[in-house]
Amino acid sequence: MQTPEKPTPKEEQMGMPERQAYSLNSRKVAEATRSWLEKRGIKIEEIAELVLFLQKKYYPGLTMEECVHNVEKVLEKREVQNAVLTGIQLDVLAEEGKLLSPLQEMIKNDEGLYGVDEILALSIVNVYGSIGLTNFGYVDKLKPGVLERLNDKSLGPVHTFLDDIVGAIASAASSRIAHNKQSEREVEIELPKEPGDD
Repeated sequence: MQTPEKPTPKEEQMGMPERQAYSLNSRKVAEATRSWLEKRGIKIEEIAELVLFLQKKYYPGLTMEECVHNVEKVLEKREVQNAVLTGIQLDVLAEEGKLLSPLQEMIKNDEGLYGVDEILALSIVNVYGSIGLTNFGYVDKLKPGVLERLNDKSLGPVHTFLDDIVGAIASAASSRIAHNKQSEREVEIELPKEPGDD
């Protein structure tokens, strides 16, 4: 239960009641992230297909289940959830015509010189290290799978941020796989510990 916050002197003058103290509910943020991805037509499996596309060449035994698992792990990160919710809300507001000009037109038309969508996506890409940047650039250029649909302006919805967010999630999941596979390899060959690794 939230503790009430005393009103400011100005709020007291206006006869306003005590406010509830803000308290972040992590579970609600995670649920909202999943829910908004679904509302915007994104399935976890579609993101996992991008991961498989990016990593199959390097790990031929990689399964779709592993890719789904790694996408889900990326989506557990608060920084990722924040980026997803922010980007989707901006897309929705642009779709509804609720942003101020000229931002409204820039986001609605996915203006080529407007790069804030990519900058937001980079906060996701870097969650598992800079290796994700290469993957992100690659899928952003090729637009395979679900990214092709998200970039089709003739379909109606505004996905200026979402296409980059989906590519970034796939790139981060790919980085996570690469790091985990390297760790597994090191355990298999039993690399000697460096002094001070205890």
